[in-house]
This record gives sequence, C-alpha cells and structure tokens, in this order.
Amino acid sequence: MNGVAPAPGTMRLYPTQPNSAAAGDKQLFLLSGDATTRPIQNLELVSGVALPPAPTALNFNLRIFHFNDLHGHLMRFSPAGESSVLPRIAGKIRSARRESQGNPTEAVLVFSAGDDCTGSIFDEILMDSRSENPVHPGYQLYSKLGLDAAGLGNHDLDRGAKFLADSIHHNAQFPVLAANLAQCPQLTGLCHPAALLVVNGLRIGLIGLVTRAETNLAEHQIVHPVTVAQNLVPALRPICDVLIIMSHIGYSLDSPVPMADAGDVELAQSLSSSSVDLIIGGHSHTALNENGLLSENVVNGIPIVQTGARGEHLGAVELQVTQEGAKVTDVQLIPTQSLPEDATFVAEMQPFITRARELWNQPVGQVDDLPDLNTQIILSDFAKREMALANFVTDALVEQMTHRGFAVDFAMIDASALQCGLPYSDNLTFGDCFEVMPYADTIRLYHITGRQLQALLADNALRLDNPGHPDAERGFLQFSQAVRYTIIPGDNAKNARVSDVMINKTPIAELEHEEFIVATSSFIRRLAEPWVTECQHNEVCELLEINQYPYTDTDFLLRSEIVAYIKKLGGVTRKTGAHRDGRLIIKPTKRNNHKEHQASQSSIS
Repeated sequence: MNGVAPAPGTMRLYPTQPNSAAAGDKQLFLLSGDATTRPIQNLELVSGVALPPAPTALNFNLRIFHFNDLHGHLMRFSPAGESSVLPRIAGKIRSARRESQGNPTEAVLVFSAGDDCTGSIFDEILMDSRSENPVHPGYQLYSKLGLDAAGLGNHDLDRGAKFLADSIHHNAQFPVLAANLAQCPQLTGLCHPAALLVVNGLRIGLIGLVTRAETNLAEHQIVHPVTVAQNLVPALRPICDVLIIMSHIGYSLDSPVPMADAGDVELAQSLSSSSVDLIIGGHSHTALNENGLLSENVVNGIPIVQTGARGEHLGAVELQVTQEGAKVTDVQLIPTQSLPEDATFVAEMQPFITRARELWNQPVGQVDDLPDLNTQIILSDFAKREMALANFVTDALVEQMTHRGFAVDFAMIDASALQCGLPYSDNLTFGDCFEVMPYADTIRLYHITGRQLQALLADNALRLDNPGHPDAERGFLQFSQAVRYTIIPGDNAKNARVSDVMINKTPIAELEHEEFIVATSSFIRRLAEPWVTECQHNEVCELLEINQYPYTDTDFLLRSEIVAYIKKLGGVTRKTGAHRDGRLIIKPTKRNNHKEHQASQSSIS
C-alpha cells in the first residue's frame, strides 16, 4: 500500500488478495492507521473501492478452526521420538473445507493467535536462513494450509522487527494483525491493526492484539490492549456481521504466566456487552472449554476460546449468523493426536521434516553420569544451591563471548535458561541440547558497577528457595566462576544477606566503582514476574528490577553459543567444567542446623 498515512482518528481500508490456498469465495480488506492514540471516528476507502453491502438476509453457519502458541511445533521432536502436529491439523481443516464446498451459506476459516515460532527445532531452519530472504517454516506451511489470518505473538518478535518483517514479506500469504503495536516502522504495511474478510457475502472483522509481557521493547511500543480495543471496536462493528478479536494477551491477570495490562477476561469486561462475537486467545497456554463452552468463559456476553500450546489441541467454533447477530452454537477442543494425517500435506512438508531431523540428530559430544545434570535436580534445586550445569553454562558463556570479541567479566543465568537436564550419554545430540534451551534467548550484556553488583547479590539472597517455600520461578541467579560469595539465609526472606563477596579473588569492597560487563540471557527473570508481583503485593520483601541497569542486546543466540562450546570441549563432563567448585556457599541457619542434628540423632538411634 502506498500513499500518505490516514489522518489521526481515521483508518483506511484497502483491498488485497486473500490466501489463495484458503477455500471459498473471499475478499480481503486490510486496515491502515493508528488506533493506539485516540478513538477511530472515521473509516475511509481508497479511491475506486467499495465495501460489499450488508446481506439482506442472513442464515449463515461459520466454522472456525484455531490454534495458538504453536511455537514452531509443526512436528514434535523429542528424545522419545517424533509425532505429527500440523499434518493432522491440515487433515481436519481440509476435510471440513471439502464438506462445506459449494454451500453458499457455510464457510470454514482458520486462524492462529500468535507465537508461531520460538521453541522447536524448526527455529534452526529459520536461523539457518537469517538473511533478507529468511525461510520461516511456520508461515510457509500455514500459507499452504490455507490460514486466513494470524495474530502477532510476543515471541514472533524475538529476532527483531526487521527479521519479522522479512519473514512476513517472503513467507506469509495471509495478514498478520496487531492493533496495539506502535512506533514500529519496519512492520509498516506488513503487520496491520485489523482486517475485514468477506466470505460468501458475510463480513467478518478481525482485530489483533499482542501482549507486552516477555517482549523486548527496544524496537517498538506495545500499547494497553483495552485502550486500543475500545478505540477500534465501535468503528468496526457497524461494517461487520461478525467481529472477532485475535488476542495474544493471555487468559486473565490471574494466569500463572508473565502477564501485562489485561487478559482476555479483563478485555471482555471492558467492552460493551456482546460488542465482540468471539475472542480467540493465546499467550497463557490455557486449554479452555475441553468439554464444550463453559459459562465462566463467556464474559460480558463474549465467548473466549484458547487451545493450550504446542499444537496439543485444535480449536473448533461454530457460529450461527442471522439478522439478529452471531451466536456461538458449538465449541470443541480436539486433541491433535486423535486426528488422521493429511498425506498430501506431509509430502508438502517433507523438506522441512528432513532438515529438522538432520539437525535434531546431529552429534555434539558426551555427557558424564552426574546426578547434578538430572532434570529433577535441575528443576527442584536450581534456586537452592550451586548447580553444576549452571556453572558449565555460565563459564561457557564467558568463554564464548570473549571469543566473539566482547570484554565480558562474568556471566549469570536464572532457571528460565535451563528447561531440563542432560541425559547420561556417549552420544549427546543437538536435540538433547535443544530440549535444555528450546527458546530463542539471545545474549544480553549488562553494564554494572561493583556497588550495583553488591546490591544484585543481596537481592539474589532474597530469592533463595528456602525449605518450606512453595516451588516457583523466582529469578535466582547462578554466576560464572569469577563471582564467589556466601548467602546467609536468616530466619525469613527479609533477613537474608550475603558475605565474603569476591570478584576474581578481589573483595567487592575494593571494586565498588569498577564497571563490569555481565553476559546473560535476554529472557532473564521474565518467568519470575508472577512471583515478584506476589511478593510485592504481600510486602514480603523489596526486590530489585534488573533492567534498571543499562544493557545492550547482541544478535548471538544463547543456545548456539553453548552448543558451540560443548562441541569444542567434547561434551558436558566433570573435566570440561560440569561440577560444583564452591563459588556459591549457602551458610546453614541455626534453625536448619538444629533440624539436621535432630535428623542425624534419629538415624543413629
């Protein structure tokens, strides 16, 4: 689309081609303009274009299939084997489209509610082709599937707006929508606030919303979704027979994941009753309505649906549209593994499957039989004591970034960097490493002084997972070998403190004004946000916000650098650094000593 941007308070509709693989008699109009700063008062059409009129009689059955947070799991690869995902979804959708073909009062639409990459081996294909012409397996295969539109997810922005723009331009034959994304010139003309899809004369409005939680805001601004929806819904409603919000903001603020501003429940509560016919949700990985639409998921007259994550389910919604409006008549959450594969789609997908299989099985090295590398130990003890795998990863991070030409002093990670442990094996594969680090975390460099480091370590002591605490991701940091210190827990979290802090064998008191460059993950402490919010709400303790310190982001992928280090050393073994060396000492409290003494006496008697 060319021309001057619409005036403030105005949005412009212009026609474009719908996905040619999406069956049915369809027209597609995209909206341009800014709904983030003020209510939309006027909709204008480009010269020479007219919108289809409202149907004079309506009795239409609209079948919608939807998924969210696939995270690139087009096929699911795991140490246990492979399982089909997108070919099964394709089978169901193509069958439904054949059934409705030729029926002028029925149509099948397919939507994704975002996070269409980041988290599977197919990401490596995307990274292999990191150029002006990237290969985005998800967008390419969604195009073949006949996807009608996708909402933008926060993780779709992980590699930056420019890379996303190239991916959309070269791979997506469908619109990508996010009305509350602002100040992002790279995506102008590629990511749209909303769309109008006309199917057999039925006018379906689509609005996209994305969360700012777990999103790098350096390149763009994400505005409160409620504000934007309130600005846009009243303007679109009069030209739609059905109005749908494709929301990637999460189910509700009570969801146990990092949330921001509002979830779908709060969004529905903020809108005029029944002003929207359906919210197709994402982000919180919530599987809703497994046994049909629940009354609790109809908020303010607006049904909310979501399918969980990673292609575990395919959502199906039926709407009956009459002159009186659109009514949801059926909602299903279909287990994907219960669906038959579409053989034609498997053949279309085969080049991607072959490449992904090669990457997954690529040998990397070996792993010692060390209890500290066990998944259960990693997940349960990461915030309780020094961890061998954390030592290996942080030391590797320093070595790799130094090799890349960065003057890194030390490194740190939290539990979000390690999703599982490593199996004892003489043949560690890239797939094994991918299971440990499945997300596209890049490497971030913080610039902090010795005094700030002292405050950071004191904050870390408050996050120690003491016995009796509920399990939760709390953002506890593990450091590379240059940092050595002791935590004294105290009787409660507020009384925890640190002592004997040494940086490269020099007491921290002598380094207060020195500046250090600290390598870490771009995702650091993001998963701790719900725990931090609860602590602040209950006034348990005052916690430090790590992003108050200046930082720079690099283009280097954390997983890639760790795998390169493993290959260079030959594996993850005690000899290559996978062991505890006393860099973190947890000094037992008197209370814990007394309990340990009682337990010892009991075992002796």
